[in-house]
Amino acid sequence: MPLALEQESGKLFPVSNRARTVLDALIGAAQARNVELRIRARVYGLERNDGGWTVKVESGERIRASRVVLATGGLSVPATGSDGAGLRIARDLGHSVIPTYPALTPLTTSSKVHKGLAGVSLPETRISTPRPEGKGSLLYRGGFLFTHRGYSGPAVLNISHVPVRSTFVGGPRPVVSVQWTRLDATDWHEELRGGQGPAIAVLRRHIPERLAVVLLHELNLSNARLEQLHREDRRRIVQALTEYRLPWSGHEGYRVAEVTGGGVPLSEVNPATLESREVPGLFLCGEMLDAFGPIGGYNFLWSWISGKIAGLACNPA
Repeated sequence: MPLALEQESGKLFPVSNRARTVLDALIGAAQARNVELRIRARVYGLERNDGGWTVKVESGERIRASRVVLATGGLSVPATGSDGAGLRIARDLGHSVIPTYPALTPLTTSSKVHKGLAGVSLPETRISTPRPEGKGSLLYRGGFLFTHRGYSGPAVLNISHVPVRSTFVGGPRPVVSVQWTRLDATDWHEELRGGQGPAIAVLRRHIPERLAVVLLHELNLSNARLEQLHREDRRRIVQALTEYRLPWSGHEGYRVAEVTGGGVPLSEVNPATLESREVPGLFLCGEMLDAFGPIGGYNFLWSWISGKIAGLACNPA
């Protein structure tokens, strides 16, 4: 499959720029090795017998196997068929399953003003939220996008699992804090101190004007002028630019989540082979396991590497 390098990110993509090219390459490789592909053959259970397995298919068919790999994914993007069937099978076989939740998913808001900013984007924000374990904060830098329903972009997606988990387990909702640009508090104080003219003129040099208007309106400083700014007003503006509390109300859920959090604990598989420690002859990979990373190809890499490890280990010949 011919690949092209994307210079700015260092990532490789098919020259065709089509996902179908990847699919065709995978299917071609499987067919070349005499792999039998079954479509519309829904598996609903596994049964141990005579040192091997019986794979139960909804059509009534029973398939005998010496080893089985569960690679059914999690619950993300259910339109593709992801419904957690593999996790249910693993639990039925004796595995514990850490409760699942959507990860890398957009956050939503009930703020009409923020919904009105749909389409506004910032190239490099800094977003943080307290870690659920109480050990410091989770922080990511990256793009931010206002949507018709809330917030998206790499920085938002990467921290989303923390507020999402809070909606599943209850308790206080974590604060999501945004620094809108690379400029920190010291930089903004310098920008706002000693100048003349409308404060918004300084803000819109660094952030989109529509966002600048909203921020100053929220502070009741829409018409503020630099030469008339009191110290406290300048502090409030700087705080809105560097420690803005994002008014999130929920999330987009599994419908558009890029990955699923939770799943079978890593402690329940052999790290060298991904064979189950609970049920010998069963291998688990990808989103079946409680592991995911930030956006940027890490989750694709995890799925491919863990799939290869499980595949080679279950068929050592």
